[in-house]
Amino acid sequence: MLLLISCQQEIDEEINSNPGTITNVSPLTSYLQRVAMVRTVQDNMIDGSSYCTIQLPYTVTVNNEQIAINTSADYQKVLDNINASAYDDDIVKIDFPVTMVYYNYIEQLIPNQADFDSLIAYWNLYPDLLSKINGLNINYPITITIYNSVNQTASSQSIISDEAFFNFIKNLNDSQYISLKYPITITDYNNLTKSITNNLEFENAIKYAIDYCPENNIVALDFEETITKGTWEIPYFYDGSIKTTNYSGYALVFKADKSVVASKGTFSETGQWESTVQNGVREVQLNFSSELLKKLNYNWKLFEFNNSQIRLRDVSTATNYLYFQKQN
Repeated sequence: MLLLISCQQEIDEEINSNPGTITNVSPLTSYLQRVAMVRTVQDNMIDGSSYCTIQLPYTVTVNNEQIAINTSADYQKVLDNINASAYDDDIVKIDFPVTMVYYNYIEQLIPNQADFDSLIAYWNLYPDLLSKINGLNINYPITITIYNSVNQTASSQSIISDEAFFNFIKNLNDSQYISLKYPITITDYNNLTKSITNNLEFENAIKYAIDYCPENNIVALDFEETITKGTWEIPYFYDGSIKTTNYSGYALVFKADKSVVASKGTFSETGQWESTVQNGVREVQLNFSSELLKKLNYNWKLFEFNNSQIRLRDVSTATNYLYFQKQN
C-alpha cells in the first residue's frame, strides 16, 4: 500500500511539473476554450450582442430594403445599406422566427421581437464576460493525450472541430491532465498559417490575437482608470504551483497616487503599484513588504483586461500568472 501511494505521488508530481501538461484550471485551457467558442461578432449590427449570433439563413429589412442573409458575405449588404445615407433611421428588422446560437453552442428558437428583445437585454446584464477570442483559427484535427490521476489511465482523443474542442474542455474534471500533441497549425486574422510547437507559443499567439485582431477590441478601455475603480480580489495566482488559496479573502484597492491597500479582516498593508508601457507592452509592478504579499512582486505583463477582470503573467524561466477580479 505504501509503495502504491508513493508511486501515485511520484506520478502526480511528474505530471504537475511537466511544462506541457495542463488542467481544467490552467490559463491556457481557458484561453483555448475561448478560441473555440462560436464566432458571434459578425452580425453585431443586427443583433447587438457579442455573446450570440443568428443562425443562417434568415432575412432582415433595413430602411425598407429586404436583405437575405444566406452566407457571411451577406452581412456586408446590411452594412452597405446602413452606411448609404446619413438621413435614414437604419433600423434593422429581423424576420422571425430565428434560431439564436450562443457562444457556447447552445441554440434557442426565438419566435418574435419581444422574446428577442428580452434575450438581448439578458446578455446586456453581463457586459464583461470574457467572450470569444477572435483572429485565431485552429486547423483541425488535433490530438490530445489525457491522463486520469484517479484510475491512473492514459488515453488520447482526436478533436475535429471548434465545437468538439469547446465541449472537451468544458467536460474536463479535476483529476484529468491533458497535453496537446504538437505541432499544431493555426491561421491568424491576416490569413497567415503558422506552426505552433509548444504551450507557450500557443499562448503567445492567443495574446497576439487579443491585442491586434480588431474584433477583440470593440470597446477601448484605459487600464489605469480601470484598475483604480472599485475593489479587487485574487481569483487565481500561479507561482510554480497554484497558490490562490493563500490570498483568499484579500481585498485590494489601487489608488491614483500609486499606492495599493491590501486588507483581510483586521490586517491591512499599504504597498505601491506602477504601470508603464515598454515596447508596446504594458507592465505592472507591485511592491509589498510582508512575507505573503511580497510574493506578488513580479514585473507583470498585462495579458488582457476589462472592467471587471485583469489578467497578468510573467514569462521568465517559467510562466506565472496573477488575476484580479472586481468584487461585487
